[in-house]
Amino acid sequence: MSFRGLTRPNASSGMGVDDNSKNTFLELKRKKVHRYVIFKIEEKKKEVVVEKTGGPAESYDDFTASLPENDCRYAVYDYDFVTSDNCQKSKIFFIAWSPSTSRIRSKMLYATSKDRIRRELDGIHYEIQATDPTEMDLEVLRDRAN
Repeated sequence: MSFRGLTRPNASSGMGVDDNSKNTFLELKRKKVHRYVIFKIEEKKKEVVVEKTGGPAESYDDFTASLPENDCRYAVYDYDFVTSDNCQKSKIFFIAWSPSTSRIRSKMLYATSKDRIRRELDGIHYEIQATDPTEMDLEVLRDRAN
């Protein structure tokens, strides 16, 4: 007799992060070849994979326009700024994008897998959880980074 339906599976333990995701993040962090990386969960593979990257010249608007309006994603964004004492700095933001219009299943899957991908991507300075675009406005990044 099977008890599968009675136990709650631990979704976070089953979701892996593919090597390409880790390598692409390192390219952003060390070599600055990407301004941002957007990750999605491949349910069939049970892996977090790279969906899209943005080149160093791309803007924050390019980045936010690349996120789906009705589905969840993880993203990292390399935010460059100048401090009040005129120093050029860079901070890496991890953004958990979970719009209120996305499917419940998708929200749950991304929520339970978030800690795993965060652990794999070493070198993130700040994390933002956003359910609508105003929660990850450029001003939010600016305030957190300063």
